[in-house]
Amino acid sequence: DGLQLKDFINTAHNNVCFTDIAESIPYLDPASLRGWNRKVYFDIYGCQMNVNDTEIVWSILQSAGFLKTNKIEEADVILVMTCAIRENAETKVWNKIQHLRGLKRMRNQKSKSQLKIGILGCMAERLKEKLVEKEKAIDLVAGPDSYKDLPRLLALTDNNVAAVNVLLSQDETYADITPVRLSTNSVTAYVSIMRGCDNMCTYCIVPYTRGKERSRPITSIIKEISLLSEQGYKEITLLGQNVNSYRDIALDDRGNDDTKMTKGFKTVYKSKKGGLRFAHLLREVAAVDPQMRIRFTSPHPKDFPDEVLKIIADHPNVCRSLHLPAQSGNNEILERMRRGYSRESYLELIDRVRSMIPGVTISSDFICGFCGESERQFEDTLSLIEEVGYNVAYLFAYSMREKTTAYRRYEDDVPPEVKQERLLKMVAAYRKSAGELNRKFIGEEQTVLIEGESKRSEKFLAGRNDGNIKVIIPSCSIPTCKEAKDMAEIKPGHYVRVLIKEANSQVLKGLPLFHTKLQ
Repeated sequence: DGLQLKDFINTAHNNVCFTDIAESIPYLDPASLRGWNRKVYFDIYGCQMNVNDTEIVWSILQSAGFLKTNKIEEADVILVMTCAIRENAETKVWNKIQHLRGLKRMRNQKSKSQLKIGILGCMAERLKEKLVEKEKAIDLVAGPDSYKDLPRLLALTDNNVAAVNVLLSQDETYADITPVRLSTNSVTAYVSIMRGCDNMCTYCIVPYTRGKERSRPITSIIKEISLLSEQGYKEITLLGQNVNSYRDIALDDRGNDDTKMTKGFKTVYKSKKGGLRFAHLLREVAAVDPQMRIRFTSPHPKDFPDEVLKIIADHPNVCRSLHLPAQSGNNEILERMRRGYSRESYLELIDRVRSMIPGVTISSDFICGFCGESERQFEDTLSLIEEVGYNVAYLFAYSMREKTTAYRRYEDDVPPEVKQERLLKMVAAYRKSAGELNRKFIGEEQTVLIEGESKRSEKFLAGRNDGNIKVIIPSCSIPTCKEAKDMAEIKPGHYVRVLIKEANSQVLKGLPLFHTKLQ
């Protein structure tokens, strides 16, 4: 074997080991890959996908002999699951790293066992070796597709070498890993069905941190959801960066059927042929347990053909709550963002959704202050928020990300103070319409899945209705069914029929009537 050319090249990456998942390291003792009951603390930032990814990481490390702790002072290993979607998310992580640096210094002075710090996820993928070069306290950097390599990466750090693996995969979906849930008393769970994104919106870093789209086989998804049903979970959220572009080619890779898209929408890539699509998956998932609610996020509006809408309408346990991210209400900005639709085609989709799924609640994402956005163009966004009326909205000021098309082509020329002013206007417009929509629930009965105690008082319980709106009720005993005289205490995981009494833009409050079922 001996020395190779790279051993004679002077680089800035001293004491940094860049590894390949398939690479064999003969000098690593197999015993060093074991956890030996070392305790791992997880610190999670970002979206639901990061929560699910952490559950995958925990499954891998648990199998290797690690233990989990919820107390950071007990940890032998601290793993930070990061988000890179906006600058603010990365700033939070950098601030956390500063805190962990001090913690590590004090720990290593007092103890013989060395505290290890690892950065996982999208920020790890985006910044790669910059993390270990800038922050000497970091021992490990692992991208979203290298979690199976974590036991070996941790073993490498025992030699005081910072280990980095940020290779993106064309096919890794972790379908062979059964996630270990971080919360053992939750009644809801996330199930990842696909990874990556091919849409290449000009503002978005996701294709560069998560890679190309690839989907889990339906068989592995159904197996995981069936297990969750047996364990008593009452609600499943299917996850993916572009969840409704799901395409399983494991069982059907020879089909000639083109992707069915929403009318008036287009993509930057050629139509994909073959594979079992999202409508097929949704139908099979709904059949696993009629008493289990099914949600999904985050979708793209282009992937809502009528067959998907019909399945939602026909299955009572598939929630009538759709996320339709618009991002902007102005056609010029939508074109610059490379969203693949116009304001008019988006509104046509909204009308189609509401006609096919009566009572549907709609949520959305909006960005203000994108490159070159004028006041007139921003006013189109405000008018879209007002015209559609959203029950839930996620609103952000634009944050330019390196590597994106916008970073290469456009100028981030909207002043920060203007962005913040526009953000406040979006929030006000959304809350006004959301309040009006939620007040329409007053006097109606809603089926609510109880998730746990209210954050504000142990005397109240919190849950969500079919439309994914939070509902607060008093903690008490109620009839076991509509006509029953027997009473039963309300507990997490119970479906309860609730009469809505109050509402604002964020929450509903109601009176629990009786225990019920979905069907």
